[in-house]
Amino acid sequence: MTEQLTSDRILAAAEDVLRRFGLAKATVVDVARALGVSHGSVYRHFPSKAALRDAVTERWLVGVSDPLRAVAEADRPATERLRHWLDTLIAAKQTKAREDPELFATYIALTEEAREVVGRHVATLAGQLAGIVADGVASGEFAPVDTALAGRALLDATGRFHNPAHAGEWADPGIDAAFEAVWSLVLSGLAARG
Repeated sequence: MTEQLTSDRILAAAEDVLRRFGLAKATVVDVARALGVSHGSVYRHFPSKAALRDAVTERWLVGVSDPLRAVAEADRPATERLRHWLDTLIAAKQTKAREDPELFATYIALTEEAREVVGRHVATLAGQLAGIVADGVASGEFAPVDTALAGRALLDATGRFHNPAHAGEWADPGIDAAFEAVWSLVLSGLAARG
């Protein structure tokens, strides 16, 4: 019995093909061949090569944002959740870059093509941060702020440590100290005034 062709199977095969051939050489035909199906079968799930690439990108980004959602919604003080959330995001991106640099470079290239997918991802992350900040304001840990603006500002302020555009800086021996300096400023800026 042949295993049913699903979007998940196609996406897993596409990731493998991208890892083996790179973005420039990977084709829908290669994905179909890896699955033992016709390329038409792949197109029934994804109407174009661009749609398949966007879906691969979204799958990767959801793999980053889903664990962060659990951190954001945990029953812990907002300051602890915020730090854990940032640490988790930074570790996820830096680990991928370090452990599979070729695939990470491919994902960076894919994200440059998938602006709408990336925009939704960034909005999701900023929304998670806004939720943490809102909880901190409600509990008195943080000063009253526009939580949506604060969520996006936190993402922007820490971008050097998790945005793939800065991946070349992540091996800098001073990167951890630089993050601690930013973290101190973040806490000072959010702190409730007594």
